[in-house]
Amino acid sequence: MLTNFFSNTFSSLHSRNFRNFWLGQCISVIGTWIQRTAQTWLVYKLTNSAFLVGILGVFQFTPILLLTLIAGTIIDRFSKRNILLITQSGFLCLGAIMTALVFFKIVQYWEILLIALGYGILQSFDNPTRQSFVFDLVGPKNLLNGISLNSSVFNLAKIIGPSIAGVLMAKFSIAWCFFIDACSYLAVLVGLFFVKDVPAIKTNQHQKLLPEIMEGLRYVMQAPEVRFSAELMLIICTLNFNMNVIIPVYAKTVLHAGAQVFANLLSAVGVGSLIAAFFMSYISKNGANRRLYLLISLSVVLSQTLMLLVQTYWSAIAIMVIIGFSNMIFLNQSNAAFQFSVPNELRGRVMSVYVLLNQGSTPLGSLYAGGIMDLTSGLLGFPACGGLALLLLIPVFWEHQSLIRIWFKKH
Repeated sequence: MLTNFFSNTFSSLHSRNFRNFWLGQCISVIGTWIQRTAQTWLVYKLTNSAFLVGILGVFQFTPILLLTLIAGTIIDRFSKRNILLITQSGFLCLGAIMTALVFFKIVQYWEILLIALGYGILQSFDNPTRQSFVFDLVGPKNLLNGISLNSSVFNLAKIIGPSIAGVLMAKFSIAWCFFIDACSYLAVLVGLFFVKDVPAIKTNQHQKLLPEIMEGLRYVMQAPEVRFSAELMLIICTLNFNMNVIIPVYAKTVLHAGAQVFANLLSAVGVGSLIAAFFMSYISKNGANRRLYLLISLSVVLSQTLMLLVQTYWSAIAIMVIIGFSNMIFLNQSNAAFQFSVPNELRGRVMSVYVLLNQGSTPLGSLYAGGIMDLTSGLLGFPACGGLALLLLIPVFWEHQSLIRIWFKKH
């Protein structure tokens, strides 16, 4: 029984290449979440404005909005491993610059924005490359398991990273957060060094850029399940993935707490996400569960709407776990909807649309959430996002009611 559990849950780790890649990310992504937590709190301390924290998200995620579709065509033309070596080296350099600015106490808000812009440019290429690289490493049989375990890395980091950042900020210096982040990229570079013999994808490198982009977009629009998933992601990822903007304001204005509580709330989101990631890894042998996908979409928006009633620390922690659990399963199932039937020569371009919807829409959501909280209070950040998302989902579900009926009959 126990042997079967571990065999099902970690089946994709039988691939030596995926194992090397996954272990490198385990360390690197913890550093990333330490950096994100520290950066958000630093900006809020410098500016005391939720709106300006939202602007930070605009600078970091706007490049994804502008560049990700172009990045998808590049991913389909060149070695994904080499692209990742370049992007991870770039992250290391930006982390080193941020460390120096904070260590010598010369950091300014505009400098943080420029570095966030640099991160965003690199993420435009790094994120879709990592998403599509999983298929190359594990193959179609273990794809859902690989997606889930790859997600578990990020969600484990959501727990460990903010917790470490909270201790470092409270007991030592915030500069240590950025130093650890810079060093952590060495781990994924080493992991990529040991990834060998990844099969090359045959592509036409002489095709023009715009027709290649349009080919990927046409696939997304014409495949019914992918289109439905894309519409769900456009709403939910825009409005319901703004934790970095909402939580620091909520922690300070509603819970009347500091950096450690902010970090604890982020970690609680990570706990829920990690539980979901391992749950999805275990049930991955059964394939994608579309009924679960629909129900979890509603759970994402309803759990955030219910935050209107939450004004105590432990109840907030509990809801954060539920939010993290729901968000993780939603992204996992969205990823599966995008990847399962896509031709491999289109994978980079299709996954660039996934990343565009997942993160490229964040600037709009960040501005909306930050503006709402500046005008009202931190208490209304989550409910304003959840309530609007719920209203927007109604016409989407109505449009795809025939597909929804098919999904419920299958399960």
